[in-house]
Amino acid sequence: MTRLQLATLDNGSTAIDAAAVRALATGLEGGTALPGEPGYDEARTIWNAMIDRRPGLVVRCRRAEDARRGLRFAAEHGLLLAIRSGGHNIAGNAVCDGGLLVDLSQMRDVTVDAGARRVRVEAGARLADVDAATQAHGLAVPLGINSTTGIAGLTLGGGFGWLSRKHGLTIDSLLAAEIVTPDGRLRRIDARSDPDLFWAIRGGGGNFGVVTAFELKLHPVGPEVLSGLIVHPMSEAPALMREYRRLAADMPDELTVWVVMRKAPPLPFLPEEWHGREVLVFAACYAGDMAAGEKALAPLRALGKPIADVISPHQYVGWQQAFDPLLTDGARNYWKSHNLAGLDDGLIDLLVEAVGRLPSPECEIFVAQLGGAASGVDPAATAYAHRDARFLMNVHTRWREAGDDTRCIAWARELFDRAARFATGGVYVNFMPDDEGGRVKGAFGSSLTRLGRIKAEVDPRNLLRMNMNVRPVV
Repeated sequence: MTRLQLATLDNGSTAIDAAAVRALATGLEGGTALPGEPGYDEARTIWNAMIDRRPGLVVRCRRAEDARRGLRFAAEHGLLLAIRSGGHNIAGNAVCDGGLLVDLSQMRDVTVDAGARRVRVEAGARLADVDAATQAHGLAVPLGINSTTGIAGLTLGGGFGWLSRKHGLTIDSLLAAEIVTPDGRLRRIDARSDPDLFWAIRGGGGNFGVVTAFELKLHPVGPEVLSGLIVHPMSEAPALMREYRRLAADMPDELTVWVVMRKAPPLPFLPEEWHGREVLVFAACYAGDMAAGEKALAPLRALGKPIADVISPHQYVGWQQAFDPLLTDGARNYWKSHNLAGLDDGLIDLLVEAVGRLPSPECEIFVAQLGGAASGVDPAATAYAHRDARFLMNVHTRWREAGDDTRCIAWARELFDRAARFATGGVYVNFMPDDEGGRVKGAFGSSLTRLGRIKAEVDPRNLLRMNMNVRPVV
């Protein structure tokens, strides 16, 4: 190789001298990978099998300095740039075609300061890495519900899960971050040292720099939580959802209950005759005193005649991994999502009807319960703009064969369109597929104008554009 052809920001390409690539590689602890070399396919292969992109060059980072050098190389040559952390993003923006991929997935160190209730997490860490390290001390960060999710994308978009009603979003526990900005500087920022940039990364996505590490506040949790599933026949769903809506209005912040509607997987606690049939599932977690949790969950458990009720004390780290078998790598995935202020009768009926037309056995609709501490923060305090959302609906379409793409995606889009009249117009940025660039206003809402101004200050060339992109606004 004498010259390497790489994609550029202006939709063209440029030839990079081989000597420049070798010089870049020499200064990296993690090294580089070209197509066909060890580490290349590992770096470009991500959770969603619909994404099959081939970068021209990969910088494999083992330290923040590697990321800094990779970002400077991209800026110097005007290269199309993608940043991969956990690689779990539905849109697949972690990988680009033909450009430079800065891969942080090997940076997975988690360091706990139990006395200070503080944890430093490198950007390539998965939620399982964080939970394992923090739960050794009976502490936790409010994170997502799938342990293979990456900490970086989750946090930069807001981050919510079983602990968010009690302890807020992930960003509400963010104390500081180490970030490489597009000017090539590695900086440690917090609310005092750089209030605008720190505000922007708490919900503004990966638009403002490459975060290489997060410092987060820890909360006492577990090691056991009262959690599990209550499974009902789908025929009872209309009445159950209306009762759930009533109960949710008065649930304590320690309790979070999500609703999942899908075909029943072959779970060992379900009678075999229910495998593959449509069911409604209440997935519940009480993060607090067990006796108080039993009392709080009693009204939910009293509803209807469930097929199975497996609510009991579970290790928190185990509960965080409970849904992993349904979300493994290698399937084709497409999501459509709405934020909701409530659960209208019309929406409930629409969702129940749609479950009767699931296009594949792995598809599901889930309704996540928000509110509590996640809604108690001043909407202007962080870039996450949707503190008013009390529920979130996600149409999770999942299948295996490329030949089913059209049918599965069409089902998701139809349901999404029909549900729009019941929604707030907002959307969680981490749940947006790659064809939703036009919903950037819905993702960032009232924060978008300020985000655009900060973008103009830190990234005027829009080098970081492989994301739900905030354009620079002067």
